[in-house]
Amino acid sequence: MSGTPLNIFALGLNHSTAPLALREKVAFPVDTVADALTDLRRKLPRLVPEGAILSTCNRTEIYTASPDEQQLTGAVEDWLCQHHGLSHDQIRSHLYVLPGNQAVRHAFRVASGLDSMVLGEPQILGQMKDAARMAQQAGALGTHLHQLFQRTFAVAKEVRSSTEIGAQSVSLAAAAVRHARRIFEDLAACRVLFVGAGEMIELTATHFAAQQPKSMTVANRSAERGLKLAHKIGAQSIRLSELSDHLGDYDIVVSCTASSLPIIGLGMVERALKARKRRPMLMVDLAVPRDIEPEVAKLDDVFLATVDDLGRIVRAGIEQRQAAVTQAEAIIDQRVTGFMQWLSAREGVPAIRSLHERAQGVREAELARARKLLEQGVAPDKVIEQLAQALSAKLLHGPSLMLQQADGSDPHALLEQLLPEKILTRKS
Repeated sequence: MSGTPLNIFALGLNHSTAPLALREKVAFPVDTVADALTDLRRKLPRLVPEGAILSTCNRTEIYTASPDEQQLTGAVEDWLCQHHGLSHDQIRSHLYVLPGNQAVRHAFRVASGLDSMVLGEPQILGQMKDAARMAQQAGALGTHLHQLFQRTFAVAKEVRSSTEIGAQSVSLAAAAVRHARRIFEDLAACRVLFVGAGEMIELTATHFAAQQPKSMTVANRSAERGLKLAHKIGAQSIRLSELSDHLGDYDIVVSCTASSLPIIGLGMVERALKARKRRPMLMVDLAVPRDIEPEVAKLDDVFLATVDDLGRIVRAGIEQRQAAVTQAEAIIDQRVTGFMQWLSAREGVPAIRSLHERAQGVREAELARARKLLEQGVAPDKVIEQLAQALSAKLLHGPSLMLQQADGSDPHALLEQLLPEKILTRKS
């Protein structure tokens, strides 16, 4: 494998190519990423010598350095289908495969928030850092991907510090509040329940807290973590196991957990509505896979919003951000060129190393021959002359053959590349 050049690839699907129903089936819960990455590399050792998995509510992507695009594409598709129990027909038309500079540009754009459902959102950068960290811990982050991610993080930082992308972003959390205002005339009269205690819930809770609702409650599987968030935002806390008993107490429910199955089912919501005497209820599901059964949306008194629904809300103001996007794309183009130059130079490293090894062999052989001549009493001046002639002859052998075989090429231009005049005339 050491002599085979590797190229960068990104394979996956996202909110632009696949609906939520498919994205949640292909998602990798955080606690399964390391095992999945190990399984992928164990089953495809030649095609995925390096790998990382990025899985969020908007995308599931596999980054790799691989020697063979054609075989890689089919093999990774097979693995994804097998791992998630899906058919090729379900997934194939939604997958994208980005090779080389396309993959590098894609990674830079994703980290900078240019490929997000919410333009400029900062959360994805942290998620990419987590993906790189998990790949590192799994022993899958080789030289190529390590360099890719380090440059990706640097580009994202440059874009955010040099453009108005961050200032112009509209978060899903803000969109959830905006959506709630459409349904409830006065949020100050609403009781809000947050299910989960992760980063997205904390961000959303902060936005809702600014509206000073009547009450806020956090329900979480870990009582300690739920209580910590509740104290932070001035809310109460309950255990997740108590959710069914208290769901009807709330006008707005925002859920985002790492559960692989829905935790709020149709029957639970029907009982809550009955207790509420059919008063309307807004349910916001920010999780992928979804926390709330999709059938809940069919209930007359429930307004159910998913990440895709909120995404449509935040895209409304995208025209105002195009100047920042154009500036960010220009930065990314420059940095893509720099990375591809690094990658190209790296491909030449084995050949350069081999050239130096051969040159060292010639040097040692000619020095040994010169020492023997000196031991035999040959005059030093003559030995030096013979040494110089031998080294020159061997130095010029390869370039001479290339000049003789240069069909249609300008021999003088080729000579300048092989032996630049400034080298030949350099003074000691």
